[in-house]
Amino acid sequence: MEGWINKTVGEICKLRNGRAYKKSELLSSGKYPVLRVGNFFTNDHWYYSDLELDETKYCDNDALLYAWSASFGPQIWTGSKVIFHYHIWRVDFDETQILKKFLYYWLSWDAERIKNDQGTGTTMLHVSMKSMNTRKISFPSLLEQERIVSILDESFAAIDTAIANTEKNLVNAQELFEVHLNAIVSQPADDWVRKPLAVLCDPNRIITYGVIKLGKEVSDGVPCLRTSNVRWLHIETDDMKRISQSLSAQYSRTILTGGEVLVNVRGTLGGVVVVGQDMAGWNVSREVAVVPVDPNLVKPEFISYIIASSTSQEWLSGVKKGAAYIGINLEDLRKLPVNVPDLGKQLEIVQQLSLLQKESERLKFVSQRKLEALTELKQSILHQAFTGQLTNTPTEALKAAGL
Repeated sequence: MEGWINKTVGEICKLRNGRAYKKSELLSSGKYPVLRVGNFFTNDHWYYSDLELDETKYCDNDALLYAWSASFGPQIWTGSKVIFHYHIWRVDFDETQILKKFLYYWLSWDAERIKNDQGTGTTMLHVSMKSMNTRKISFPSLLEQERIVSILDESFAAIDTAIANTEKNLVNAQELFEVHLNAIVSQPADDWVRKPLAVLCDPNRIITYGVIKLGKEVSDGVPCLRTSNVRWLHIETDDMKRISQSLSAQYSRTILTGGEVLVNVRGTLGGVVVVGQDMAGWNVSREVAVVPVDPNLVKPEFISYIIASSTSQEWLSGVKKGAAYIGINLEDLRKLPVNVPDLGKQLEIVQQLSLLQKESERLKFVSQRKLEALTELKQSILHQAFTGQLTNTPTEALKAAGL
């Protein structure tokens, strides 16, 4: 760009590595907090150290930092003095050439590109100091940098506000449905009959769990649902395991026919969903219980809503067992108390909740797409800023962004 200076990062910056730690040196409390890539962006799960180190291993308020392994990107540290881990650089720079905030925004814009261009490693992706030092950077005069930073600050403040509001809408959409669900379940009418879950099942089948050891992946095998697939009132088929036909046949009791209710009973709890007819022939893992409800007594969708409610989840939480691997015994699941109205009332409730759930999912979808668009908008504005295209005033930039 005309009037912009072209240099490498190494010519204007000094990257200083943090320190690698032994487990014995990381304490639950101590003199200095240790900033690691694991809490670089989340600011939680802190460890501490009493070690007295060279001053280059510390950073204080307003220091510019960069995570170069696992998590990628910069942040301007706000807080007290901390020791920073080996996977973080402290970025010292020539203030006579470049503004800290301009450099921060440039590093934010470049983070994904350098990860894709020069990231290495299989277990943990990282970029080398040499890669960063040889990275080309262009920047204008300090006065022009100030103008660009002013536009970015104001634009990003508005975008961050929009993101916060959208995230709030996302939570509200979920809570709206949960409030209606829990209100219905927690206030049963006098004519509802309280029964244990097992009594509401097909008399020829029992509540049981599935395949204990799934074995190797079989590309054309039987889909086998795990806790990662059985979520709260929906099924996710990403990363679904397929097992051999012969192994599935050994667990014929949990081969699905459609209409069963699945409940996570080991590992990640809280998942509950009705099996669709398109899943007939599939199976489940040891961590998932199959509840073969009797459609002459209860509608599967009604039971799934009941089990998904906070009333049932709190009851199940009270019977959890185990320390390292928490789970729910099948015998306890069979005793889960369920308040049941007649089939006509069940259908009415299912239809009501189904409509509310669909509306909640629609609102969540809209909010999620908006969050993605706002994130892309940030990158678009950064791209304009560092390719010499950011000619708008702050107000015009926000207007162009629809904010």
